[in-house]
Amino acid sequence: MTSRFLLRSSLAMLAATAFASTAMAQPSKNPADQAVLLGQFGDWGAYKATPGGKKVCFALSKPTSAATEPAGRPRDPGYAFVSTRPAEKVKNEVSVIVGYPQKGGHEASATIGNANYVLYTQNDGAWVKNAAEEAQMVAAMRKGATLVVKSESGRGTKSTDTYSLKGLGEALDKVAEECK
Repeated sequence: MTSRFLLRSSLAMLAATAFASTAMAQPSKNPADQAVLLGQFGDWGAYKATPGGKKVCFALSKPTSAATEPAGRPRDPGYAFVSTRPAEKVKNEVSVIVGYPQKGGHEASATIGNANYVLYTQNDGAWVKNAAEEAQMVAAMRKGATLVVKSESGRGTKSTDTYSLKGLGEALDKVAEECK
């Protein structure tokens, strides 16, 4: 689990750097370690990176809406990922960054239409608790309109992030093409 957390944290940093470098049009200091945008598909981007020389591809999106209870609580940006890491034989791993350290032992939830998934949490990340449901969740995401993620911070702040799933299917197809 620690290696997954470290890799996902690296992906988050790569993604944030990719967003920032795209927005600011500044060249990277180390292009080999940066995420490269393969294409933007609706609300999802498809990216490729080579952290530590290992190819990683992922679809990434930011929430279209984010709410906290109590309202207005500050937090870092949230992201939803669907990652493929050929060297580790990982395909379409769903994960979310919620933007704050989550309550210890707390399970987050993900909802797509009528389908509900339990997410286990560690620090600011969440993953599908039952790995056997991951392919089912990705299929639901490809067909669905929105992904709603609910979690709770270590300070008791509840959050609800809503992600548009527009373009996810095309982004995942690009990821699959690039990361065989």
